[in-house]
Amino acid sequence: MRPFIEKVKTFVNEKLPFLKTGQEFILKYWNRYQIYRQNRPPLSRIEKLWKYSGIVLLSIFIYFFSVDINFLWLFGSSPSLDKLQNPQTELASDLYTSDGVLLGKYYRENRSPVAYNKLSPNIIKALIATEDVRFYKHSGIDIKGMFAAAGDLLKGDGRGASTITQQLAKNLYKTRQKNSEGLLHYIPLIKTLVIKTKEWITAIKLERVYTKEEIITLYLNTVTFGSNTFGIKTAARAFFNTSPDSLNMQQSALLVGMLKAPTQYSPILNPKSALRRRNVVFSQLARYKIITKKAQDSLNILPIKLDYHVQSHLDGANNYFSSAINKFLDDWSEETGNDIYTGGYKIYTTIDSRMQKYAEQAVAEQVKFQQILFDSQWGKQYPWVDKNGVEPVGFIEGIAHRTDYYKSLKQKYKNHPDSAEILLNTPHKIKVFSWSGDKEVMMSVMDSIRYHKRFLHAGMMTMDPYTGQIKAWVGGIDYNYFKYDHVKQAKRQPGSTFKPFVYTAAIDNGWTPCDEIEDKMVTFRYEENGEKKEWTPKNADWVYSGRMMTLRHAIGRSINTVTAQLTDKIGAQKVADYAHKMGITSEIKPVPSVGLGSSDASVFEMVGAYSTFLNQGIWTEPQFISRIEDRYGNVVEQFSPKQRRVINPETAWLMLYMLKGGIEEPLGTSQNLWSFEVFGNGNEFAAKTGTSTNQADAWFMGITKDLVSGVWFGGDDPRVHFRTMLGEGSRTALPIYGTFMEKIYKDESLGITKGPLPKAPAYVKKKYYCPTLWRPSKIDSAASDSGGIVIPNMNEIKDSIGVGG
Repeated sequence: MRPFIEKVKTFVNEKLPFLKTGQEFILKYWNRYQIYRQNRPPLSRIEKLWKYSGIVLLSIFIYFFSVDINFLWLFGSSPSLDKLQNPQTELASDLYTSDGVLLGKYYRENRSPVAYNKLSPNIIKALIATEDVRFYKHSGIDIKGMFAAAGDLLKGDGRGASTITQQLAKNLYKTRQKNSEGLLHYIPLIKTLVIKTKEWITAIKLERVYTKEEIITLYLNTVTFGSNTFGIKTAARAFFNTSPDSLNMQQSALLVGMLKAPTQYSPILNPKSALRRRNVVFSQLARYKIITKKAQDSLNILPIKLDYHVQSHLDGANNYFSSAINKFLDDWSEETGNDIYTGGYKIYTTIDSRMQKYAEQAVAEQVKFQQILFDSQWGKQYPWVDKNGVEPVGFIEGIAHRTDYYKSLKQKYKNHPDSAEILLNTPHKIKVFSWSGDKEVMMSVMDSIRYHKRFLHAGMMTMDPYTGQIKAWVGGIDYNYFKYDHVKQAKRQPGSTFKPFVYTAAIDNGWTPCDEIEDKMVTFRYEENGEKKEWTPKNADWVYSGRMMTLRHAIGRSINTVTAQLTDKIGAQKVADYAHKMGITSEIKPVPSVGLGSSDASVFEMVGAYSTFLNQGIWTEPQFISRIEDRYGNVVEQFSPKQRRVINPETAWLMLYMLKGGIEEPLGTSQNLWSFEVFGNGNEFAAKTGTSTNQADAWFMGITKDLVSGVWFGGDDPRVHFRTMLGEGSRTALPIYGTFMEKIYKDESLGITKGPLPKAPAYVKKKYYCPTLWRPSKIDSAASDSGGIVIPNMNEIKDSIGVGG
């Protein structure tokens, strides 16, 4: 070993002489230091005090610095200066209509910030007297207060020593959460010391960044008051139905008292404890002479007065289009990395609150009226029986067995399954829906299902066809009782409202509105899934006229035989293809009956598809979110709808002209619109009614120069149906639309006016004006001004209203 060391020394001396020089330098001054230590006089007591004080202070400085920079990852992260200057509290995101009406909130913590000048002096005084009386005298850490708290603890009167600024640091920056943990976190006493140190450091930094007023404001905006209330604004609204600047001394003391333990001192959960704690706050106010002793005595005897409003945790708006909006926003959050539940965004929907109100009123008025007719028609008989009066086997039982209530019973009584069935049929007190308001009755679960299944429902959507913006969305009659959305979620047979896809495919492939097909009985033979089938379409009035009919007249009167023959001529698959490219995303079976609406579709899909006719052949995706702003009002994202050309402009205009036939052709199925105050000023409608074969689904689609609307009407289940033709679209769905448009035209603030649909553009080359007994063979000037249409005497039209479609 020694020879090796000698070799190293020789190598260092020869090859690395600077190391030897450094070694000699260190040894020289080390020897001098040793001589100084041996010869220096002993330190006095004061010098020793200064020495050790300096060592302690230096150690404390090094410790605080190490914690702040998270030295060797021992202590966990602390908030940066940028975070201190730009605190990001969890804020609820607000959902608005296009005209600025609040629809709902998205939040994990329902918090709305308030400015200092909107805080009542009472809440500030109560907070400082109770939590940090020396708030205006310290710089984040109150050393004197800590010693005072220690003294109180020895006397048995324990109280916290954290300043308001320290509490703010803990609330605002989550200094006790997982992402703030370091390697020393797992040592119990060290862990507590590190956490308190971080709060001290953060508090000192906060005092340097913010004024005292700003700290008070931040604190009151971040604390929780229990009962799902976060921040003073939400708490004032929840407990007293007031604003933070209107809080009186009793209210302020109660809220400040709750801060120590929101559940323990909740006036809702523990009113007696809340009262005692409130009076402690009064004693603190008197102790520091903010109020007099006499005032304290007077306040102590006052009872707690609340005007409590439940703060429910909403994951979205409490309405029928919530599911569509929620999914859209959740997907947006995932794609962008933004969190709508904490980001304080302002989300603007395309819904117009006024149109929404009118749509809801129209649905309620008409469905309520139709329910009376429906109930009188069925009497005590169930409206889901078949034509022989037989109830489907297991219909109500199947619905009951899908409920959460039954599933919980089945789990609870898994060894006694009969018990679950007995309880399903045991009456108990329950609230049920009625058109005159909620009713409390004694009813079993089974009877409740039977009761609610008798109610009729409706779905309605209105949109701007040019922008795709949905203006009104009504998914049912009462969201509290019937959550199922009949606009986008429900898919039902569209009946004759599907026929325009047949005529669109025909017009787009060489046919014209004036081409004719005979109204006659025809039987179609086809094969489906390897099985040979026959189908003979029947008209709504069960009559075959044997007359040749123009396509416009046939669609206006909704003649099934003509539509079926046209479907056969152009091909069922082509009809399905056109429906798909025009916006119908649901499955469509290419069978001979496809043109009569035998495949299901939603109101959402149908309205989007019909907008193509008014928008010159361009399909526009229905849109319900227009923009999202951040908490500072900056636009985060502006949304534009998807658009694509699906048919040529000539076909689109010709279909618009064809759909006007429902009102203008003799016995047109949409002529019930004349019963409503929606005409005048040259106003025109392109419209189509629809009814499923068993009178279970009634539809109406309406187009004006500004809006496209769709209405579905029927029972919650397809087996619920009308007994007669009273359930047709012209009698049930159309009146909802007519009522809605009456209200729209009366509200001038909407800017929706009456007027004609677009005239024939120059690119329309196909023949579309077809002379009939009702129309002259020569177009006069009046006809020219209305796109080649002469409208007959109104009384004659009213007399011709039929029962088709």
